[in-house]
Amino acid sequence: MEIGIDSFAATVTDPDTGLTLSGADRLNHLIEEIERADEVGLDSFGVGEHHRQEYLDAAPVIILAAGAARTKRVRLSSAVTVLSADDPVRVFQQFSTLDLLSRGRAELVVGRGSSTEAYPLFGLDLRDYDALFAEKLDLLLKLRGDAHIHWQGRFRAPLAGQGVYPRPQQAALPIWVGVGGTPESFIRAGYLGLPLMVAIIGGNFRRFRPLVDLYRQAGQAAGHPQEALRVGVHAFGFVAETSQAARDAFYPGYARMTETVGRERGWPPPSRARFDAECGPSGAYLIGNVQDVVDKALRVHEVLGGVSRLTFQMTNVMMTHERMLSAIALLGREVAPIVRGRLG
Repeated sequence: MEIGIDSFAATVTDPDTGLTLSGADRLNHLIEEIERADEVGLDSFGVGEHHRQEYLDAAPVIILAAGAARTKRVRLSSAVTVLSADDPVRVFQQFSTLDLLSRGRAELVVGRGSSTEAYPLFGLDLRDYDALFAEKLDLLLKLRGDAHIHWQGRFRAPLAGQGVYPRPQQAALPIWVGVGGTPESFIRAGYLGLPLMVAIIGGNFRRFRPLVDLYRQAGQAAGHPQEALRVGVHAFGFVAETSQAARDAFYPGYARMTETVGRERGWPPPSRARFDAECGPSGAYLIGNVQDVVDKALRVHEVLGGVSRLTFQMTNVMMTHERMLSAIALLGREVAPIVRGRLG
């Protein structure tokens, strides 16, 4: 199992001083987090995409490129690229450039986006939410296979064999499909033979097993080899010396962030009791001491019938930079080696 980190580059308020970091400080701290992940042997670091005031990741590939210049081994990924609201030609060019800068370490996780602010911003109709993604994913995959393609769709000017450059260092840019809980999304990823990244933000991991099985069944029915049908999981995660310290450090920022999002989406307000339950043995949060997180990682792997990559959503809007760097070090130096060893 590969183990990595995802960040949404949210603005951060220092819990000790009550001061909100400047955008410059926050982004430079994020680059240091990517650098620390590389130093401690983590496998991947992903940066999300949002187009709103409280986030700084409207141009994630630029953040990843800055991380590429400071790292040697960690794979650099989006988390996710809102492909429906972008031009696949530009997306391919940008990530090909990142792949060259990083000497073959770029990846994409593409999705429709759980936040929809990009659609009106770029003049798109939300009624085309799924059609946009299906068409643009088709184009992106064709561009990955050939620099000169003939293609026509509804939402973009046709291509008539023009060259799309640069080409990446990797023979084929890895493209994952990011999904939530829609069965059709799992089936589509399987049919296309693309690796799957499942965002799990609450509940029991076991409830996603039927959907993961749908993905594998669709992939096998389409003739894709089993090794191509990789499953990744993206979930809240954080590590500290003790379980209590991890929960106490993570909850304030978690509560602020989920309350803000919840007001827009009609979620109930966050509560410490529900948070603690999600951190427990049957919950979806990998938050605790080293042994807690190891146990939960192994449980995810078992329940879902094998997980190729587990990414920890460690974004926290009320966390000191020093505590975040410490958590990354614990994840890379203590959790990851144990999990890899246990899984052979």
